[in-house]
Amino acid sequence: MKKLLILFILLTIFLSGCGSGLYNLNHFILPDDAEFLALIQELDTPEKICQYMKENFEPENHDVTLTPYQLYLTRKGDCDDLAHFGRFIANYHGYETYLVLMHFDVWHAIAIYKEGNCYTFSDNQLYSKQCYNSFADILQIYNGWSKYIVYDYWNNVVKQVTK
Repeated sequence: MKKLLILFILLTIFLSGCGSGLYNLNHFILPDDAEFLALIQELDTPEKICQYMKENFEPENHDVTLTPYQLYLTRKGDCDDLAHFGRFIANYHGYETYLVLMHFDVWHAIAIYKEGNCYTFSDNQLYSKQCYNSFADILQIYNGWSKYIVYDYWNNVVKQVTK
């Protein structure tokens, strides 16, 4: 099962060609939309967030990074849109969250969630609930990156690694 997940993640990366958009979630203002606000309340774990994304969002490459609300409305986004959506809602519920940008031939984004004493992550709509001890442990899953940058919720660089 783990090999299948890794294969799916790698295929998603190379077929998607995500952008490298950073969106400052501190400037995101919650809209006055009762359905969106109710959804945020309902999606109170990273696993629920990812299940929602899997069931409701379609992959679509574009050059603009969407806000979590824009993604909710359009239901189409790329890896950075999905990572920001997951990070925003998880952070809203008190989770410590991170964004990782990995450079292959293109940039790819994933969201990382601190759950208890370990890290979990989502790659597009897929959620990995396996417990990892560090960012480096998660990045070992991915082959072929030349550089990765870890950002905290406020877009401060936490770690940067170049091969």
